Amino acid sequence: MSGGGRSGTSPASPAILLVIAGLACQEVGASIAVLLFPQVGPLGMVMLRLVFSAVVLLLIARPRVRGHSRADWTAVALFGLVLALMNGLFYLALERLPLGVTVTIEVLGPLVLSIVAARRASAWLWALLALAGVVALGGGGWDRLDPLGVLFALGAAGSWAFYILSSARVGRAFPKLDGLALAMTVGAVIALPFGIADAGAALLRIEIVALGAAVAVLSSTIPYAFELIALRRLPAAVFAILMSLAPATAALAGFIFLGQHMTWLEILGIALVIAASIGAIRSSARAAREAAEPIA
Repeated sequence: MSGGGRSGTSPASPAILLVIAGLACQEVGASIAVLLFPQVGPLGMVMLRLVFSAVVLLLIARPRVRGHSRADWTAVALFGLVLALMNGLFYLALERLPLGVTVTIEVLGPLVLSIVAARRASAWLWALLALAGVVALGGGGWDRLDPLGVLFALGAAGSWAFYILSSARVGRAFPKLDGLALAMTVGAVIALPFGIADAGAALLRIEIVALGAAVAVLSSTIPYAFELIALRRLPAAVFAILMSLAPATAALAGFIFLGQHMTWLEILGIALVIAASIGAIRSSARAAREAAEPIA
């Protein structure tokens, strides 16, 4: 994809489309994964997802392992650990909570990151809006949501914040998809023993393994590759705003593929969290611009 564009076309447009396509693929893949939980369990699904993603990315990227510093390799190792942890906690939550609810709670990680980065009093407004969204998400009764599932989702939220930081660091240190391929391999190795223990004999069934490969391509390979490419072409704030639409995409996928209906109060909660995310991101970007401007 060349950097030059036709007249009247924004250079960022292809990158924006990449992020949106990645979100759609990710939630479709998550829906398929939920359907496979009875056969392989959540951790078995994580292992299949990361292993196949690593294999595909290694074949595509063929990363060079020479010429990198110890700090670069440390960044790759940490990124791989974050990938394994984020996916593991996300699927453990998904086993107990609806897809839309899980992703909305997970988005709180990047949201908190944006609020902290803003360093403005107005950031507390977005924090309160997000809190209102989370309360509404409970549909007026958080007791109906599995407490352990909520804890897993909150853990995934924290991991997602670290994922954003790690992904940007690795993207700067390694060309093309090299860093992602290497980090995904590290994540796959970490997930391997847990996945084998959870899935057991189901891993010997060809159709299960094939579906696991499909989930890997949809949920990991395509989205992570698209995101890494987009991060090089989009301002971080624009990328984060697009990613904040994930709860709506997840709720729609859960409804279409899993028949997970949501109440109007839950839909309102998702909308409030998305609005808070966008507001916090814009406030953070504005604060960064002001800090960069020289004092007259």
